[in-house]
Amino acid sequence: MGKATGFMEYDRKTAAERDPLSRQEDWKEYTLPLPEQELKKQGARCMDCATPFCHTGIPINGTDSGCPLYNLIPEWNDLVYRGRWKEALERLLKTNNFPEFTGRVCPAPCEGGCTVAIHDPAVAIKSIEREIIDRGFAEGWIVPTPPTSRTGKEIAIVGSGPAGLAAADQLNKVGHSVTVYERDDRIGGLLMYGIPNMKLEKSLVTRRIELLKAEGVRFVTGVEIGKDRSLADLREDADAIILCAGAQKHRELGLPGQDLTGVYPAMKYLTQSTKALLDSQYEAKIDAEGKDVIVIGGGDTGADCVATALRQKCKSVVQFGRHPRLSEEREESNPWPQMPHVFTMDYAYSEAKARFGADPRRYSVITKKLVSDENGHLKELHTVEADKMVAEDGSYTFREIPGSEKVWPAQLVFVATGFEGTEDALLENSGLHHKRQRISAEYGEYTTNLDGVFAAGDVRRGQSLIVWAIHEGREAARECDRYVMGETNLP
Repeated sequence: MGKATGFMEYDRKTAAERDPLSRQEDWKEYTLPLPEQELKKQGARCMDCATPFCHTGIPINGTDSGCPLYNLIPEWNDLVYRGRWKEALERLLKTNNFPEFTGRVCPAPCEGGCTVAIHDPAVAIKSIEREIIDRGFAEGWIVPTPPTSRTGKEIAIVGSGPAGLAAADQLNKVGHSVTVYERDDRIGGLLMYGIPNMKLEKSLVTRRIELLKAEGVRFVTGVEIGKDRSLADLREDADAIILCAGAQKHRELGLPGQDLTGVYPAMKYLTQSTKALLDSQYEAKIDAEGKDVIVIGGGDTGADCVATALRQKCKSVVQFGRHPRLSEEREESNPWPQMPHVFTMDYAYSEAKARFGADPRRYSVITKKLVSDENGHLKELHTVEADKMVAEDGSYTFREIPGSEKVWPAQLVFVATGFEGTEDALLENSGLHHKRQRISAEYGEYTTNLDGVFAAGDVRRGQSLIVWAIHEGREAARECDRYVMGETNLP
């Protein structure tokens, strides 16, 4: 490393954020880039630790540790410190097809596995990664590089999220003719409609799609495999298929009143909001303006609903989670180099606090029922507080606390309690083996029970991180290439 003592001399700094109150007036990205000199200092904090856990990508006791893409993080940190940005970009793109996405929306398990993070704040890996790719586009270093020849093999990819796009990019690079099928009206999957614009501006997604098009990847929108076209029919036209359809079958509340007008899946709300933002002619049926909003579910999707409702000028917003508030420091059960499960102030919560004076999250809350007015519209939500009881084997239950019942006014409720798995249309009548709404395919092989049909990403593993989706898309492309060619040079 160029600065062996950098981790002792410089403090961690990450991308600055726009003012949490004023940024609610628009849908633009809420973060700001770090100055170049500061980024060089952050690169210098990388400590040449000999065994860099930041890019190991090994789950430990079910918790992510390091980057599953095996990004060459120490290498491009050092190159940034030295000001060799183009070389840093080359190293970054060796393992990550879409750093402009991961550098913005990945929760950065790499930073959790950073050796500096044992005693001090981690290296600002995510901020450095974002700047490398942004500079690559700004400087014109990233241009279309279509393959010089074609193999004559036709590959169909179902789903245009990060797994599908990564697989398409890899297979196109080695000369296969790739067609990506997307059921929605725009390419990108959850990158387009599942992540709000203030976290990932859609111009960035569109820019990447246009680059893939220029390199020869074909895209077909408005076609849902399993509904508009059968999997068997698609197989007749392709030498192989990779299924990357995601896991968007939302988990229902299973409570009285869940079907009332005013109760919606979180993803439906986020999708409509983004469509309305991108198309002035599109009229979203769900609008939080002037309403009391409640989000059920404590994850990132719920946070995005909070931020979206704020921009739509909601009257109030709260978010319920069943689990207790996380601690400020790592628990003994969550040691380094695991991704830390600690309390953080996400962008949405900073915005809600700036607007209403308090963090919108309510912990250890269980929803009991939803109640309508005389017209069948949602009027209120009933809850009770609960203690989390953890057994020796790690399993847990919730014990309701008598006398903690509460009634909350609500005209909109967004259900963000996660996803059960892949939606039924793809699974039914396809002949695919599946379990718990996930297509059966071994990790590392990605082969389904149908010849020439592979599965990768959330459709196989269930709801997961964007880096895991890209990782599996790349690996499935490798196995698909091996299948159609008999051998492969893909990583």
